[in-house]
Amino acid sequence: MAINNIEIEIQVNIGNIKPLLNFLELRAIFQAEKRQIDEYFSPIHDDFLAVRPVREWLRLRDANGKCSLNYKNWHFDASGKSNYCDEFETGIDKFEPVKKMLNVLNFKSIITVEKLRKIWTFKDYEIAIDSVKNLGDFVEIEYIGNDDRVEPQKITDEMINFLKNLECGKITRNYVGYPFQLLFPDEVKYDIL
Repeated sequence: MAINNIEIEIQVNIGNIKPLLNFLELRAIFQAEKRQIDEYFSPIHDDFLAVRPVREWLRLRDANGKCSLNYKNWHFDASGKSNYCDEFETGIDKFEPVKKMLNVLNFKSIITVEKLRKIWTFKDYEIAIDSVKNLGDFVEIEYIGNDDRVEPQKITDEMINFLKNLECGKITRNYVGYPFQLLFPDEVKYDIL
């Protein structure tokens, strides 16, 4: 959920998932388990993949039959790291008609990401554990609070400290997301936190 169309989230691998799962079972509210199929598109006339780091993503998602169209524009600092993006999303009735419209409008499909996502909420966080086909297991934490005065860097630092305090072992963060990791695995840079 984006506040004023701003999304603040982190995507990480953690060394030991058990402390997080124990915490979620005891203190968080389980929301759902969803199989998500995300297909990403780029306009032929303005190739999103030509820029590094990739700043824009246009995604069609089918999550257990509930479909949406999503656009994200990431804001990167000078080191190529980002703590937030502009996000615009809307529900759609069906996946295939929108995909056909995008094709007619000269958007090409660039990759499909398939994952099983388990979602919990805890205070101002949505915590997802993702098992991504051909990529592995990840934890995503997204700020879902309603204070639009929050600072993205402060929130992401709190998310990282949340995981560190649970003693989840080594935390490895990427700043590029699942489609980029699948498309360009040799270009992904990670921070050990």
